[in-house]
Amino acid sequence: MISFKTEPVSDIRAHTGDGAFWSTGRQAVYWVDIPAGRLNLHDPATGHDQHWDFPTSVGCVAETRSGRIVAALTNGFHLLDPDTGNMIALGGANPGAVAHRFNDGTVDPHGRFLAGTMGQTPGLRIRAEGRLYAFDGRFCRKIMDGFRTLNGLAFSPDGRTAYISDSHRQVQTIWAYDYDQYDGLWTNGRVFFDCRDVAGRPDGGAIDSDGCYWMAGVSGWQLLRITPQGKLDMAIEMPVEKPTRIAFGGRDREQLFVTSIAVPGDTDQPDSGKLLTLRVPGIVGQEMPVMTFPKELDVL
Repeated sequence: MISFKTEPVSDIRAHTGDGAFWSTGRQAVYWVDIPAGRLNLHDPATGHDQHWDFPTSVGCVAETRSGRIVAALTNGFHLLDPDTGNMIALGGANPGAVAHRFNDGTVDPHGRFLAGTMGQTPGLRIRAEGRLYAFDGRFCRKIMDGFRTLNGLAFSPDGRTAYISDSHRQVQTIWAYDYDQYDGLWTNGRVFFDCRDVAGRPDGGAIDSDGCYWMAGVSGWQLLRITPQGKLDMAIEMPVEKPTRIAFGGRDREQLFVTSIAVPGDTDQPDSGKLLTLRVPGIVGQEMPVMTFPKELDVL
């Protein structure tokens, strides 16, 4: 395992930091604290932090072309204007009705918001009822189900391969699928990487410009880089036990931002729960697409 200089971007400490992505328009990084229902924004150029609070937990968020935010809350999708704080409900899946919540999410190459759900208690997660949804602003469609702790959503640079994982201790697997980005169809699912032979369980995923998959190894103090052929290429030591999500950012996408889960009282990891940043020489990330959100609905 190798290590690079890693440091927190601010003193903000989340209970469960996750959902990070880089906003090209704002040149800043968004990230969430799931149970707190809080969306954070950090501007690396100024060091300025902002936040917005939602009425329920927030699993993940996506950005529209206009710079507004679609948030996956326990009671459905909502549209937020970060400049005014105004928010409206958009509907869609309602995981809270069955004691589930949204967890991981990303935007596909066609501009759909993909978001997955999971049970809010260990007993519910054992039942493997987590679902993956696709939301385009108007319609919400179930893609697949059978997950315990759905995570790891990402797409290859050409958009033809979709990745998804299950972090649950009894699963710990990343799968790859052939992806029809125009119809949003997932086919030919196969095991991409079995994580039971590494220290960390598969949490959030990201893709670099070489098409390599980056895995946040939760509970393993590590980030992993996996080649498109499913081979472990690099393991990076982290100063926190539970990294959760990786976002490539900065003007040239050469900076890694990593969210994490807080471990209170552990003096060996005082930065747990914070948004961390590091650089890995030679690594450039893929830009996350924005939602092709319907203009007539983008009225905040």
